Amino acid sequence: MKKAILIVIGAALFVAGCGTGGGATTAAEPTTAAEPTAAAGPSAGSPGGAGQDVPETLRFEGETLDGKAFDGASLAGKPVVFWFWAPWCPKCLSEGPHVAKAAEKYGDKVSFVGIGGLDDGKDRLRAFVSRTGTEGLTHLDDRTGKLYAHFKVTSQSSFVFMAPDGTTSKDSGPLGQSELNRHVGELLG
Repeated sequence: MKKAILIVIGAALFVAGCGTGGGATTAAEPTTAAEPTAAAGPSAGSPGGAGQDVPETLRFEGETLDGKAFDGASLAGKPVVFWFWAPWCPKCLSEGPHVAKAAEKYGDKVSFVGIGGLDDGKDRLRAFVSRTGTEGLTHLDDRTGKLYAHFKVTSQSSFVFMAPDGTTSKDSGPLGQSELNRHVGELLG
């Protein structure tokens, strides 16, 4: 059943995202995160703990490609770039080096998190990271599609840009270096 759902989601995203041949990008869609709520207590890797305001958008848990637990609450209060990719997506592959350069340039001020999914093979996710030169980013394993759904992302390549206050905007890729720099500059004010 799980495999059938992944196939349906993958096919829908393939039609909506990669493989359409259009390569068109959409305008950024500003959204706001749900009202921040106080965290129940310290979480692994969380900078705050009790009393730390964590936007609903960051209330998720995942696993990195190297098998370590990841708590979205650890990103609270920081600007974040979430990059949603699939290992078979040519748009994602083409923008990987741009994401790596942006992370290198802004990584001391902005967190970059890759979210790889829509594929059954963890080895294929790892190979994509190596091939794109994005080893310096934290990459989350989203083969189940749970994080794509949490962030309401319906195609790859997609970005969610999150300001420290939890406000988000989305954009579809491929994004080149200048577009990434513009979005990150807006996050930094």
